[in-house]
Amino acid sequence: MPEGHILHRLARLHHEWYAGGPVRVSSPQGRFADGAALVDGRVLTHADAWGKHLFHHYEGALAVHVHLGIYGAFTDTDLPLGEPVGQVRMRIVGPCHGSDLRGPAACDVLTVGEVEAIEARLGPDPLRADADPDQAWQRIRRSRSAIGGLLMDQSVLAGVGNVYRAEILFRHGINPMRAGKSLSRTEFDAMWFDLVDLMQVGMEKGRMHVVRPEHDCGAPAYAKDRPRTYVYRRAGEPCRVCGSPVLHKVMGARNLFWCPTCQPD
Repeated sequence: MPEGHILHRLARLHHEWYAGGPVRVSSPQGRFADGAALVDGRVLTHADAWGKHLFHHYEGALAVHVHLGIYGAFTDTDLPLGEPVGQVRMRIVGPCHGSDLRGPAACDVLTVGEVEAIEARLGPDPLRADADPDQAWQRIRRSRSAIGGLLMDQSVLAGVGNVYRAEILFRHGINPMRAGKSLSRTEFDAMWFDLVDLMQVGMEKGRMHVVRPEHDCGAPAYAKDRPRTYVYRRAGEPCRVCGSPVLHKVMGARNLFWCPTCQPD
């Protein structure tokens, strides 16, 4: 599932390409036909993101809300666009560029109030200038739940997914099974500011960079065109720092990876 840096990167690109003028919006697949008709030909005023949610804001106080989910993706290209390929839920066409959206978990038109309701349910986003990390800290410091699960709870902290969860905990030597209430404010602040930096790099480069230069060696990326990681998808492989086998378990229906030596109980 795309993590928050991808949605912010898309918001920045779509704002650059489409904001300030009318755009054509259609649904070649047909599933978003009614929604597309509501905003087709309107001026796109701005695009932004909060966590894993992307919003295209249009004149008339309407917004297209997109959540990519596991399978969703945009194809962004220069004009002219060819005939739609595959199940294109939404097509956006501006003066010089076009974007096709396929396979999202959500693609719908919302009012300002409905957008605000979604945002009110989300925790602070490390990539937003208006983020208040204290909101996340207050939730974590009172919780008996495992920090590995809390970091994935979008109502606690928005935009963090499975990769950033595993890697930030490793980088700070925190066992994912520790209760949130066992963390110190110093530990939380260190993770928060590291997330801000790492996710900013991910947004700028379009890919994650989570391994420090001194550890960026050894086994290749866990998949083609993916970055090296400390623990994510490295179950049974030696830790890049201490050599201990990386452990794996399922937490909240998601795969979790950690080093038992670098992240002790």
